[in-house]
Amino acid sequence: MAAMSDDGPVLIFDSGIGGLTVLREARMLMPERRFVYIADNAAFPYGDWEEEALLDHLLRLFGQLLEEIRPACVIIACNTAFTLAGAALRERFPETDFVGTVPAIKPAAERTASGLISVLATPVTVKRDYTKGLIESFATHCHARLVGSRYLAALAEDYICGIAVADSALWAEIAPCFVEEESRRTDIVVLACTHYPFLANRFRKLAPWPVDWLNPAEAIAMQAKRVLGPSTAGADGGPNHDFVIFTGENLRPETVRLMQGFGLKIAARRAV
Repeated sequence: MAAMSDDGPVLIFDSGIGGLTVLREARMLMPERRFVYIADNAAFPYGDWEEEALLDHLLRLFGQLLEEIRPACVIIACNTAFTLAGAALRERFPETDFVGTVPAIKPAAERTASGLISVLATPVTVKRDYTKGLIESFATHCHARLVGSRYLAALAEDYICGIAVADSALWAEIAPCFVEEESRRTDIVVLACTHYPFLANRFRKLAPWPVDWLNPAEAIAMQAKRVLGPSTAGADGGPNHDFVIFTGENLRPETVRLMQGFGLKIAARRAV
């Protein structure tokens, strides 16, 4: 079993490009750190997988990644992956610190004035007992609507890569988030997929009334900083030292340019 390396990079893992929202915040908070970004594009989108098969895939993949990269810690910048596999990963790899991503239901419940919140996520995250447990623990005084979008993560991938995405396609995915009950309206929408903040400005324009779109990226990065503690490796981090590894071979030129725009060098890809 591979042990963590105190001077190793921070591994940021996502099914696609969504974790870039977390990388952006993590770099600002920890400019001295090095980062390796893993895009599991061979398995994207996770919503098309059966849960048992996806869990097996993630455990097998992390067995490879931890052995090869020996990170200082792992940020799983994907609600679907962490709510499914977080506990199993911590049990399988106890020497590794995993920082997870879960729907920001607790802060939404604390901030709402109307008592109506919506959780916009993938269908897999919506039906997870973990998500329902967060509502039962922190939001019983609210009406929390769970909205599972099958297509929004892929639309976000298209949009951030410069491919046109129609307003009608986005509205079809987010419309169920907006609830009116008597004189109350939804006032907070939890973005429970790290892909979704890339579309936040589009969401604001389409919304029938103003809401607070909760982006978890900063909170995830802050938790990683707490877990890691002070760096002893010196200020040798930064974009020039950061890499991206794709698990699949089929890369769009737009995706390559996006990663390069984030200062990520494309490392050798691997079969999983």
